[in-house]
Amino acid sequence: MKNSVLITLCLLVFAGLSSCSKDKGEEPDLTPKNIEVTAKSSEVITYSNEFGVDLFSKVALAENKNLMLSPLSASAALTMLLNGCGGDTYDQLKSTLKYPEQLTISEINEVYKSLVSQLLVVDPKVKLALANAIFYRMGFTVKPPFLSTMENDFNAEIDGLDFSLPSALTTINKWASDNTNGKIPKVLEKISGDAVMFIMNALYFKGDWSYQFDKNLTSDRVFYTDESNSVIVSTMNGDVGSKVTGGAGYNAIELPYGQTNFTMIVIVPTGTLADFTASFDVVKWNTITAGFDSQEEYGELTVYMPKFKFSYEKQLNDQLQSMGMIDAFNPYLADLSGISDASIFVSFVKQNTFVEVDEKGTEAAAVTTIGINLTSMPSEPQVFKIDKPFVFAIRERTTNTLLFIGQVVNPLDD
Repeated sequence: MKNSVLITLCLLVFAGLSSCSKDKGEEPDLTPKNIEVTAKSSEVITYSNEFGVDLFSKVALAENKNLMLSPLSASAALTMLLNGCGGDTYDQLKSTLKYPEQLTISEINEVYKSLVSQLLVVDPKVKLALANAIFYRMGFTVKPPFLSTMENDFNAEIDGLDFSLPSALTTINKWASDNTNGKIPKVLEKISGDAVMFIMNALYFKGDWSYQFDKNLTSDRVFYTDESNSVIVSTMNGDVGSKVTGGAGYNAIELPYGQTNFTMIVIVPTGTLADFTASFDVVKWNTITAGFDSQEEYGELTVYMPKFKFSYEKQLNDQLQSMGMIDAFNPYLADLSGISDASIFVSFVKQNTFVEVDEKGTEAAAVTTIGINLTSMPSEPQVFKIDKPFVFAIRERTTNTLLFIGQVVNPLDD
């Protein structure tokens, strides 16, 4: 068994780094470190972003509430599952994840390892951690090649537990909490009697703004939840380094963290949020990010941005099935023969997420949990005001890797 190593890059050398630099009249180093990716890796990232945007759009259309998903976490967990699939189940999941048809599973695993290893160390001013785990029912036979791949390619913690004991639930929830800095303390309420395995990924991000907001300027301002209703929210205000772009139906701003490898993008629709998400796809996402990437510098702009903090949980079965992952959820069609010779299927795929945005920066976390069960009988503005529902995302901009994406309908909801 291999213990999962929560990879912690680095804490800031001291608090208030940017504000201290500003006091000294020094400009922070805003040069992102380039992540080296092959043409094959770049193609995988592009299509993985399409998976993430599609998944977000399908969830957002169904829920008029604060939400956040992690495409990177979902993709990592589902790629682990992909290693155990065969036949049509494999083809459907690979297509759902948008992986190029010609890519083999070993090549996909290699791209994952290379990208993650570089993401984790690309910016020493940002704390990023990613962990994987396989928890299986004691006595359930798992094929050694699958466990070997999980250990070697995904650095996964692997542990056999007695699922009938309360301690198993405690162990799994503690793993989620430990690997998200306590921000996601629980992912399971109970363990089904048919459950034989949980495939899990945890992702944790903490970054300080490259240009921090002055807390003294934060004040209560109006936020319009829809055309006829509003609330008063604590709103940050400052002249901060940022980039802006816009297009038909939206304006967008990009705010950097640390040395600017990681950024937050906020997209404010000019119409309703529902109308925007209905037409939001990877083409529009790429247009927005290209608009930012064409700009060399982060110019100073007066920004009003609400502080927000919330947790979110979502079972993704329906959305993933609508995207093509069908057989894996069917007890009689699922081919998970790479995991075990037993008749098993995917009972659920869910995400638990957390995000907090304040004057200093952003803390975000996600845990993706895949439940595997035994088959049984059926059962350009000068002032940018973010004062209405909006979409937000966190990416690594040299690769355009999408880490998190969500929406805020009401900043007061938690």
